Amino acid sequence: MARFFGRYEHSLDPKGRVILPAKFRAPFEHGGYLTQFHERCLALWTPEEFEKLMVSMQEKAEAGKGDRNLARVWAAGSHEVEVDRQGRMAIPAHLREFARLEGDVLVNGAIDRVELWNPVIWGEFVMPEERRLTEGAEE
Repeated sequence: MARFFGRYEHSLDPKGRVILPAKFRAPFEHGGYLTQFHERCLALWTPEEFEKLMVSMQEKAEAGKGDRNLARVWAAGSHEVEVDRQGRMAIPAHLREFARLEGDVLVNGAIDRVELWNPVIWGEFVMPEERRLTEGAEE
C-alpha cells in the first residue's frame, strides 16, 4: 500500500500539466485517478485506493437519492490520468476550474493519496489547523 507525505511547490505549465514529485511517481506507473475532493482540492488516487472508493460510492448510490447524487457528482468529477516520462500529469480543465488551479500548485502527500491545492485555498482552509499540531492545541 502506497503512503504519501511531504509538500512540494510546483506550477502548471501552459498545457495545464503539473509535475508530480519523483518520490510520488512509482505508485502511478500505470496511471491513477484524479478526483474532486474536500475544500476544493484535487485528490490523486492509486488504482487500488480508487477501487476502494468506487465500491464505497456504489454502496452509497444504493442507499438513497441524496447519496446517489453524491456518487454521481463524484464519478462525473473523476478522471483517469497518466504520468509521462518527465513526471508531468495533465489536469483536465474542469478539475483545474474546480480546484481554482491557475499557476502555482501545492502537491502534498496526504497519507493514502496525493492532494493538489491552490496555495491560497490551502492557506485559508488548512494552515489554521497547523497551530493544533505545532502547539498541541485541542479543539
